[in-house]
Amino acid sequence: MADADSIDDILHGLAGGNRRSLALALSLVESTAPNDLDRSAELLTRLSEQPRATTRRLCVTGAPGVGKSTLLEAFGMALIERGHRVAVLAIDPSSQKTGGSILGDKVRMQRLGVHDNAFVRPSPSRSALGGAAAATRDAITVCEAAGFDTVIVETVGVGQSEVEAADLVDLFVLLVLPTAGDDVQGIKRGIMEVADAIVVTKADLDADQAARATAMYRSILGLMLPSKPEWQTPVAAVSAVTAAGLQDLMDVVTAFFSEDRRSAIEHVRRHQRLQSFDQHLRRRLTDLVASDVRLNARFSELRHRVAQDHLAPTAAVQSLLRHCTIELTETL
Repeated sequence: MADADSIDDILHGLAGGNRRSLALALSLVESTAPNDLDRSAELLTRLSEQPRATTRRLCVTGAPGVGKSTLLEAFGMALIERGHRVAVLAIDPSSQKTGGSILGDKVRMQRLGVHDNAFVRPSPSRSALGGAAAATRDAITVCEAAGFDTVIVETVGVGQSEVEAADLVDLFVLLVLPTAGDDVQGIKRGIMEVADAIVVTKADLDADQAARATAMYRSILGLMLPSKPEWQTPVAAVSAVTAAGLQDLMDVVTAFFSEDRRSAIEHVRRHQRLQSFDQHLRRRLTDLVASDVRLNARFSELRHRVAQDHLAPTAAVQSLLRHCTIELTETL
């Protein structure tokens, strides 16, 4: 990140809807370079001090081939037609060689990607659990500061702890194919429990099959606890090609973000912020131990003893904490 682009410049550009400033801000909060960490923290601190507009945060997930990008483009364009500004953060699978994005959703969302009231950014998952990049939460904050009232996170959908993505957003939407008999068996119960809405995609291929799938998912959800208090998870059948059922999905979003649910949404966001703080703290403390020569040596020794079954993991952690305390006391 070039020093010539000051935080003041970036903030000014974000407030004016400047795309270059938005790209710079996103690159900064996604950066893991040591030199960028303090600047990123300053940017996010100053953004948190600014007045907040009412925003909507969604996550759309589903197995590869379910039609996430196609549906998102149709849904995003429909939102824009209703006066919204939409940002899509597409968390792509990462190349094992380069760490870069493989799928490139911006290429697949050609209409949405070039619209003045939309912003599509593919980001590599870098093997993050749930397909959600570590900096996605901060990226959401940046997009909202740039005036996007609806931010949609599209996750990898590889079945690897996708439920973690639910802690980034307000509304978690699970996409499924209309092959209900086979699909239901393959979907983990955990992701069904956190889904705030289920969308049967590609409904135009077989209307009868889509109807059966919709009925089956509704029946299954009737046997499960709701994802959130006072919210019954709806099921909608949608075709991104014909736009059939798209209004049903719009109605679900409108109902979920209705004014009488704002306090419930803010309550969840408070919990998410605290959870994010705890996760970042654990990650940075681990990095701190790894970067200190003496602590890292002790850390490696304890890991070896645990691997050899010569020391219990809980005892090893306690030993490392005592070692950290001694090191900190000597430093002070």
